[in-house]
Amino acid sequence: MAKTQDFNAVMKDIMGAFPVDTSAMEDAFKTTASLNEKLSGVALDAAEKSAEISNKWTKDTLAKLTEMSKAKAEPADYAKAYTDFASASAEVAAENMAAFAEVAKKVQMETVELLMAAGKNISEDATAAVKKATSDVTAATKKAAAAK
Repeated sequence: MAKTQDFNAVMKDIMGAFPVDTSAMEDAFKTTASLNEKLSGVALDAAEKSAEISNKWTKDTLAKLTEMSKAKAEPADYAKAYTDFASASAEVAAENMAAFAEVAKKVQMETVELLMAAGKNISEDATAAVKKATSDVTAATKKAAAAK
């Protein structure tokens, strides 16, 4: 009877002839982790600034409501207090929306800068990994050819 070839041994020989270098994957993981840390920092900074703007806006609104809710001597004073509150609120809303827009603009600029820098780093890492892999495969191929 014919004996079947042991494919496990063949595969082991093939895989042994082409070594795998995990340093490229480790570098990619480190680069990704670093990028995520920086992006999280940008997001958390923006959240903190947004919370500060919201907090200030709320305090200003409550102070104006306190003033508006005080008892007045004349009925016309209530209408004036309400008008003053409405115009002040509109003005403060415009200022705060501009402040939110500045935070968003800063986040956008920082994110683009980080992504461009990361793209450059990833491209450099990929180029280095491909060069190393090519040289490793070439060396393994020459070694395997010489062994025959």
